[in-house]
Amino acid sequence: MAMSAVARDTVFALRRQIAKIEGTLPERLQAPAPGAPINAGGSDMTLVRRGLAVAAADAFLHTGIDRLDTALGGGLPKAALSEIHGLETRDAGAVAGFALSLVSLILKEKQGLPILWVGTAEIFHEAGLPYAKGLHALFGIEPEQLLFSEAPKLLDALWIAEEAARMTAFAAVILEIRGSPRLLDLTATRRLHARARNAGRPVLLLRQAGAADPTAAPVRLIVSAAPSTSRETVAGPLAGSIGRPAFKVDIGKSRTALPGQFTLEWNPNEHAFAERAENSVAVVPTSQRGADPAPASGAVLAFPALAAPATGDQPSRQQHPAHRSPRRAG
Repeated sequence: MAMSAVARDTVFALRRQIAKIEGTLPERLQAPAPGAPINAGGSDMTLVRRGLAVAAADAFLHTGIDRLDTALGGGLPKAALSEIHGLETRDAGAVAGFALSLVSLILKEKQGLPILWVGTAEIFHEAGLPYAKGLHALFGIEPEQLLFSEAPKLLDALWIAEEAARMTAFAAVILEIRGSPRLLDLTATRRLHARARNAGRPVLLLRQAGAADPTAAPVRLIVSAAPSTSRETVAGPLAGSIGRPAFKVDIGKSRTALPGQFTLEWNPNEHAFAERAENSVAVVPTSQRGADPAPASGAVLAFPALAAPATGDQPSRQQHPAHRSPRRAG
């Protein structure tokens, strides 16, 4: 039985509202032709379902790594809150470098627009600020495109980020938070996520040494530094040199709920990511029952026991080698 036009429009409006609340993006969501039954075969209406739905290709920021983009369901959402998490304070540099790499990808589409980086005085004093000359050399970002807002308190930083997230004058907004403050709760992140969706701009939440608390961000990436390989030359790898910046990226949360661990290198010349294939190295010798048994032990030599030195033969304190233990950083 055909539905009335009023009932059909009501159902369509409700489905759109559900899709907006759940964050689902169906392929097609349009009302059927007037007079057509709601369950007619071949209808263009796509029923809104709970879970992952196919979104437009331009709704995601593609990292260029197919495995990572597939695990994230297409890439990082452009109009959303995304969390970049560093488990320890020493990971702050890697988190900032990875965020700047994403900013470089964003600015390829939003050329000429600035980026606003919001944080408290404690954040910038602890982790420092990006090196201005390195922005252009490594990421292709002009120093005047990166604006910083240093707030005296976390409450002020949250307010600045929320107000900036609604503006289309910024290509993206970065909010850097240390620890797990009480003010950064689910309600605060929901507001940031809603502002980002309405403005169609990404908001990156950088976390320093914080717990994986519940947030409204659909994506959480756990980032740490990875060892750099040697610099490549015409004659091969240059021993003792430092190559491209590398990041270890773990998917902590995504709409696909697919786990994944990646080692990414940033190419400062092409301003693009490249995935490094990690080779596993065996640290335990093969069993003797295997195809490649361990070699037989060599000859055993017996050494005569040394007599204990006399009291007068003991070396002085100055003759003992100094004990060298690693210093604590800071």
